[in-house]
Amino acid sequence: MTAAFFVGGLLLLVAGAELLVRGASRLAAAAGISPLVIGLTVVAFGTSAPELAVSVKAALTNQADLAVGNVVGSNTFNVLCILGLSALIAPLAVSKQLVRFDVPVMIGTSVAVLALASDGTLSRAEGFFLLVAMGAYIAILMKLGRQQDVIDSVDTSPSNTGSAGTLSSLLLAVSGLVLLVVGSQWFVDAAVSIATAWGVSPLVIGLTIVAAGTSLPELVTSVIASLRNERDIAVGNVVGSNIFNLLCVLGAATAVAPEGAAITPAMLRFDLPVMLAVALVCLPIFFTGLSISRGEGAVLLFFYVAYVGYLVLAATQHAALPAYSKAMLWFVLPIGMVAILVPLATAWRQPPARRD
Repeated sequence: MTAAFFVGGLLLLVAGAELLVRGASRLAAAAGISPLVIGLTVVAFGTSAPELAVSVKAALTNQADLAVGNVVGSNTFNVLCILGLSALIAPLAVSKQLVRFDVPVMIGTSVAVLALASDGTLSRAEGFFLLVAMGAYIAILMKLGRQQDVIDSVDTSPSNTGSAGTLSSLLLAVSGLVLLVVGSQWFVDAAVSIATAWGVSPLVIGLTIVAAGTSLPELVTSVIASLRNERDIAVGNVVGSNIFNLLCVLGAATAVAPEGAAITPAMLRFDLPVMLAVALVCLPIFFTGLSISRGEGAVLLFFYVAYVGYLVLAATQHAALPAYSKAMLWFVLPIGMVAILVPLATAWRQPPARRD
C-alpha cells in the first residue's frame, strides 16, 4: 500500500504541475511577457510547485530534514541531471540575460542560504526574508522582461484572452494546485515510511528519491524544450526553478515550520557546499559560446551519478566509502573541472566581438 501511495502521489504531483503550468502560462502570455521571462517565472515556478507542496507539507509535519533535503537535492538534480540530459539530446543555446543576471542571482542566492544556515538552523524570520527576496527578484525580472507588444507566438484570439479563456486558465491552475496538495500528502507520507523501513534517514530520501521525483516536471519540460529547440524554456526553466526553490520553497517551508528548520552537520559539510559548487559551475559552462555542448552535458550527468553514489555509500556506511571519497577528490573532481575550464579558457581567448 505504501508503494501505491508513493507512485500515486508522484503521478498527482506531475499531473498537477502540468495543469498549473498550462493555466498560468496562458494568463502570463496574454499579459505580453517575453518567452524568457515566462520560462524563468511561470514555467519554472509551475514546475517547482511539487517541491513547494512537498517541502511545506514536510515542514508542517516536523520533517524539516525532508523539506531542506528536497530543496537542496532538487537544485543539484536540476543542473546536473536535467541540463546534462537535455544537452545530450541537443546542445542548448543560452540567453545573454541568463549569464549576466539570472545565473549570478542563482549563485548569490545559494551563497546567502549557505551563510544563513551556517549556524545550524534556518529561523522563521530568515524564511520570511527569503520570501521577500523572492518578491524582489520577480519585480526586477518583470521589469527587465516586460514588452510593449504582445508576443507574436502567442494566440491572442478572443477565446484565449477573453473572460471565457481567462476563466478556463484559472480553472486549470486551481485544479493543478488541488492535485499538488493531495499528491504531496501521499508522496511525503510514503517517502517517510520507506525511509523508516529501509533504515535510511529522511535527509537522504529527500536528497535523492523525493528530489528527483518532484523534479520530474522540470525534467520533462526541459527535455521536450530541448527536442523542440526552445532555448529560453530548456535552460531558463532550470535556472528559474533553482532560484524559486531557494527563495520561495525553502523560505515558505522555514516560515511555516513551528521552530524553523534545523540544518544537520552533514548538510553543512557536504550537501549545501555541493549545491553551491553546482551553481558556480553553471557560469563557466554557460559562458563558453553561450551554449551547453553535449560534452558538457555528459560531464554534468557524470557528476550527478558520482554524487548519488556517494550519498548511497554514506547512508549505508559501506566499507568502500573512504576509497570512493578519495577517488572523488583526486580523480572525479579534477577531471571534471578540466573538462569545464579548458573550453572556458578557449572561449576567453576569443575576440570580444565573438564572445558577445
